[in-house]
Amino acid sequence: MRTDETYAYFTGLQTRIIDRLQALDGKPFIEDSWTREQGGGGITRVLEDGNLFERGGVNFSHVKGQGLPASATASRPELAGRAFEAMGVSLVMHPRNPYCPTAHMNVRFFIATKPDAEPVWWFGGGMDLTPYYGFEDDVVHFHRTCKHALAPFGDAVHADYKAWCDRYFHLKHRNEARGVGGVFFDDLNEGGFDRCFALTQAVGDAFVEAYAPILERRRDMAYGERERDFQAYRRGRYVEFNLVFDRGTLFGLQSGGRTESILMSMPPRVAWRYDWHPEAGTPEARLYEDFLPIREWV
Repeated sequence: MRTDETYAYFTGLQTRIIDRLQALDGKPFIEDSWTREQGGGGITRVLEDGNLFERGGVNFSHVKGQGLPASATASRPELAGRAFEAMGVSLVMHPRNPYCPTAHMNVRFFIATKPDAEPVWWFGGGMDLTPYYGFEDDVVHFHRTCKHALAPFGDAVHADYKAWCDRYFHLKHRNEARGVGGVFFDDLNEGGFDRCFALTQAVGDAFVEAYAPILERRRDMAYGERERDFQAYRRGRYVEFNLVFDRGTLFGLQSGGRTESILMSMPPRVAWRYDWHPEAGTPEARLYEDFLPIREWV
């Protein structure tokens, strides 16, 4: 299996994304290289208390182990117990300005092996947008960029992965979307290695184009404590999803990954309120009414 090609792509993608985000923020990411006893390691790149980003990270990991954890075999129980090799790039960026949305992107490659059997491999990934105050132009741009990136791989691919994203980033205990979605896919090996790798690269390469223009439009909008308080409240939903449902977070923790690197996705300022609801007719209410319900944006 061509792990050298995937390794080169993922490390290069991490560098390219960081270069763009650093240029937007003006403050450098710190770098933390790590290894794990079970095999492999990674490079965590984190930015805290920046000019644009309150917190964020762009991680590369390449880990190996002797038994796939439950989070990686949930939909493929026949692979339980196999040795594995996994690599990829995962990022979450939390801007300070509440009018700038949080964004997440992940692209990854897995191989599962056992003696006297063919290796089983697959790709996964996606990106999604989590606004606190909705702007239709921003959401349309994000979804249009995702659709354009996936267009070469078939007419139905974007629609399928957009719907998958809507299902995945859903807080079941609240019956509420985390954000406005994007695209998501997993267990991808259909059509051969070259097609699947190319599709994964298309998603990874599209992230900056999907996200940076939104930041540039919204970063200088004036805000006050009201907007910061609502941002902190909605960030609580982000924490709930990542700790309860996110397969990447669960895989990292279950496979003995570096805890600080895995939990860099958590926002620095979060709040919960008891049974709170926004006042009718407010911009906060509009997020729930016009943006969180599933809809076709492009």
